[in-house]
Amino acid sequence: MTEIEALKAITTENIDLENVPVEEVFQHLKSTKEGLTSNQVQERLTLFGYNKLEEKKESKILKFLGFMWNPLSWVMEIAALMAIGLAHGGVLLFFPIIIHGKPPDYHDFVGIVVLLLINSTISFVEENNAGNAAAALMAQLAPKAKAIRDKKWNEIDAAELVPGDIVSIKLGDIIPADARLLEGDPLKIDQSALTGESLPVTKNPGSSVFSGSTCKQGEIEAVVIATGVHTFFGKAAHLVDSTNHVGHFQKVLTAIGNFCICSIAVGIVIEIIVIYGLQKRGYRVGIDNLLVLLIGGIPIAMPTVLSVTMAIGAHRLAEQGAITKRMTAIEEMAGMDVLCSDKTGTLTLNKLSVDKNLIEIFMEGIDKDMAVLMAARAARLENQDAIDTAIVSMLSDPKDARAGIKELHFLPFSPANRRTALTFLDGEGNMHRVSKGAPEEILDMAHNKLEIKEKVHAKIEKFAERGLRSLGLAYQ
Repeated sequence: MTEIEALKAITTENIDLENVPVEEVFQHLKSTKEGLTSNQVQERLTLFGYNKLEEKKESKILKFLGFMWNPLSWVMEIAALMAIGLAHGGVLLFFPIIIHGKPPDYHDFVGIVVLLLINSTISFVEENNAGNAAAALMAQLAPKAKAIRDKKWNEIDAAELVPGDIVSIKLGDIIPADARLLEGDPLKIDQSALTGESLPVTKNPGSSVFSGSTCKQGEIEAVVIATGVHTFFGKAAHLVDSTNHVGHFQKVLTAIGNFCICSIAVGIVIEIIVIYGLQKRGYRVGIDNLLVLLIGGIPIAMPTVLSVTMAIGAHRLAEQGAITKRMTAIEEMAGMDVLCSDKTGTLTLNKLSVDKNLIEIFMEGIDKDMAVLMAARAARLENQDAIDTAIVSMLSDPKDARAGIKELHFLPFSPANRRTALTFLDGEGNMHRVSKGAPEEILDMAHNKLEIKEKVHAKIEKFAERGLRSLGLAYQ
């Protein structure tokens, strides 16, 4: 089997490259830790495509005209044609003529057409702006990447990455494609763009990292396992961009339109029977009455009012960073009975804050203000994570966290100890140490652990019931 045939087998057999050992990943992708050659890259670009999301092209004109293709619009369009045909002094023709020197009256025709255009224009503009979900998602992807090509490190366009490439990931980088981490120290990865989780997650060698997430700590090399629409990010974007489900709101509008058409049809039948069958009157009287039925039988302003209302909602959602593909989806969201979510971070503002009023102290000589200051001293003042930022922001001036002390040693957070710590000297030369982190780790350090253990766990459970995270602080 040739290299290309083996790579094709990956796409057809759906091999799970996220969970197999890293050594098998290299075997399946026919690559090594020395990267790919230029020829291999070109072959794989042909097979897998470029590392970018597909953009659906559609005719703007057809999209605009599509907003005039529904039952309510049909009735309004028929009424508009009849109005111009029955202009004052005219006859039943679909072009106005002047009889007896009287100019035709276009008021009805112009009014109906203006309403149609206003409704279609508002809907078109708003959905055209809000509906380009793929473009909005693509803006979050990495523009550049550092990869090994022909045994040399090169900075390339992220769109040119292919499965099997070896890339470098370091602090501040946006992950350019789905990849598996190679040997090195653990990374801190911010996946909030994908999961909504506020805190960075720890990724150890062998773990999978996903396109669109951000490296917050560490540096390591990784092998690309998926690109473009085949990434986790790309699959999510494809689901958003390919939704064509007819929602409840659209069904209601269609039902209203059908009811109006049926009502008008019944009225026309009655009119024909009465005017032509019983009263034997001329056709012009019947046609005038028919126009009245068409205009009076439909809520002409309803589509315009609904479009404006939905447009306001779409704008307010956009201000909050929400992507609305269809304006009618706003009504679908408002009409939900049950919303299922995998984690609280998906439903929150993705921001951490500290509630000073909830601070619990289990030692003497420390008040809440002192606890906040000590927690800030155990935090980084630069290159902060979300917890450090939330704690330091509690101070009136972030510089107060190091004011009047001499820093001796700072212990950074690691998955092993799950805490940070600062050892420092005060103005009198006395040594102090303060540590913050996972409550269990901090509790194990306390000299009165046995005395306070039950109280601490009770507080943690109470906070957890309210959806609050607990943070431990120890001072020596």
